[in-house]
Amino acid sequence: MSRYPPADATEPDYGRLWAGGVATAVVAALVAVVGLLIARGLFGAEVLAPKGNGIWGNANTVTYALCAAAAALLATGLMHLLSLATPAPGQFFGWIMALITAIAIVLPLTLSVRLDAKIATALINLAIGGIITILVSTVATAARRRRRDRDVPPATVKWDQGPPYYS
Repeated sequence: MSRYPPADATEPDYGRLWAGGVATAVVAALVAVVGLLIARGLFGAEVLAPKGNGIWGNANTVTYALCAAAAALLATGLMHLLSLATPAPGQFFGWIMALITAIAIVLPLTLSVRLDAKIATALINLAIGGIITILVSTVATAARRRRRDRDVPPATVKWDQGPPYYS
């Protein structure tokens, strides 16, 4: 056992991480709704619903918002798992989320729907992925508490040794 304190004197507070994850889920759901409102209301894009369903669309709007919230909770779970298992959880989380967001952007562009719907969906997915990545990363950084080192004794000063000799 080393007598030196660990390099990182903090540890994750998983209660705060998950509270932040739930708040992120609410924000992600609202980003989805706002994105759909902008796409449908301002640009008339038929995102997830035919034009006849109006600006609020149909049940797909609620489903899209719930999926965005679920994605935020899954991202929080991923960060929790990475915090337990990897030496640099923030870096791995950033890469994984960037790649998942890239998939979410490219996927609607491959569908056989109108171009405006493809672009609007890709942009909404970009916004949702970006918000989730930023918020969960920030929450994970902020949700750390001072580690209580019980097995590392406090530093002791040996007074019988003189001051260090410098040449």
